[in-house]
Amino acid sequence: MSDFERAPNADTQDNKRREWRLFIFIVVFLFPILTVALVGAYGFSIWMYQLIAGHPGG
Repeated sequence: MSDFERAPNADTQDNKRREWRLFIFIVVFLFPILTVALVGAYGFSIWMYQLIAGHPGG
């Protein structure tokens, strides 16, 4: 079997491995970091709004 005949299978294996690594990175690192950042930004925006507009109901 020549290298040319094995290349598509090797590329497929490399692509699958790369896709799994990317999936694990996104699920384990990216989504949690983005979630914490978004919740923190939302809390910060509420805090800044209350500094400008005053205490709610007060």
